[in-house]
Order: sequence, then C-alpha cells, then structure tokens
Amino acid sequence: MALSKTERRQRIKNRIRKIVSGTENRPRLAVFRSNKEIYAQLIDDNTGATIAAASSRDKDISAKGNKTEIAAHVGKAIAEKALKAGIEKITFDRGGYLYHGRVKSLAEGAREGGLKF
Repeated sequence: MALSKTERRQRIKNRIRKIVSGTENRPRLAVFRSNKEIYAQLIDDNTGATIAAASSRDKDISAKGNKTEIAAHVGKAIAEKALKAGIEKITFDRGGYLYHGRVKSLAEGAREGGLKF
C-alpha cells in the first residue's frame, strides 16, 4: 500500500532533520505551508527556543497578491526580524516540501532581506 501524502512528507522531513539543525549563531529557518497560509520560524535547536517568527497571518504583511507573492513578503519579514536580533546566517529547513513555488519564494524573499544561506 502506498504512503499517503502526509506520511510521505513526514518521512522526507525526518530525513532532512537528521542533517539540518540550528544553533544560536546559525538558527534553522523552518517553513510550514498550509493550503491558505505560510509560516516561518527561526529556531535554536540547542535550547529549543524560537528566536523570531513571521507568517502570512501577521497584520504588517500585506495580503495583496497571490500566495507566492505573499510568501516573498513573509521571507522579507523574517529576514528583517532576524537582522534586528543580530542574525545574518541561517540554515534553511524546507520541512519536507519541494523547493518550488511558495517555499522557494519565501527563501528568495529572505535572501533579498539580507539573510545568507
């Protein structure tokens, strides 16, 4: 029997998380994508703390445009919050999603905002 879509994504996510982890100096940018929204967090895996977070539900992010354009705004917002916290370098965790579409747009927005990964 074939895996369901969520089971397949969970396996890919676990495979990625074996390799990718965040530290205080270089936190992990974790992405979660639902059908309507997109969320991004900077996580220090040593302490288990979230350093900064941004999502398409935030009031300061304009909800104009399609979902890909909104994801780019979220990427710029998380980059702005990271730079305020003194973070320039991160590791990117795509969360089991393909690096395509909204996930790619968020990553490119974060790079435009000044993050390096």
